[in-house]
Amino acid sequence: MISLPAGRTALVLIDLQKGITGLPLAPTPGTAIVERSKELAARFRAAGAPVILVNVAFAPDFADAVHAVVDRSFSPPGGFAPDWAELVDGLAEPTDLRVTKRQWGAFYGTDLDLQLRRRGISTIVLGGIATNLGVESTARAAHEHGYNVVLATDVMSTFTEEMQRFACEEIFPRLGRVTTSDAIALDA
Repeated sequence: MISLPAGRTALVLIDLQKGITGLPLAPTPGTAIVERSKELAARFRAAGAPVILVNVAFAPDFADAVHAVVDRSFSPPGGFAPDWAELVDGLAEPTDLRVTKRQWGAFYGTDLDLQLRRRGISTIVLGGIATNLGVESTARAAHEHGYNVVLATDVMSTFTEEMQRFACEEIFPRLGRVTTSDAIALDA
């Protein structure tokens, strides 16, 4: 069990949006990740700890997207549907903070760090999709910004079991503490 102070801890959920949760994911389908995330978010809200919901979105002409030359670019199968960037139904509550990013990680180019620091947050609990892309990029930046990072592996998934295993076993233990959502306790 990991006990965290509710007043200094935030839950940050990455890319739980309609266009991403419906993709083929492994080891856990998007619907299960969403349900577990809703349960964890409810526990954070009940303890008075902030819930931050991050989505990725772009301008209609994609002028604000990263345009670096890469060997393999990503676009969802079937392209970007009109509701692609919207958070899944039933996840957000009025008290939640919202952050829109335009790249994998949630820190660069957003006000996430400012919002966390103004609230006195020193620890973030991370979950979302995709484990080895948006979640891992955000975890790396959080670590570099000096936050304590807790990675709830049962509220994250990616595109293959191997990608999930490598991130959870090889990368995450170097960035923070790796656990499951039911092993996280929030102290008043």
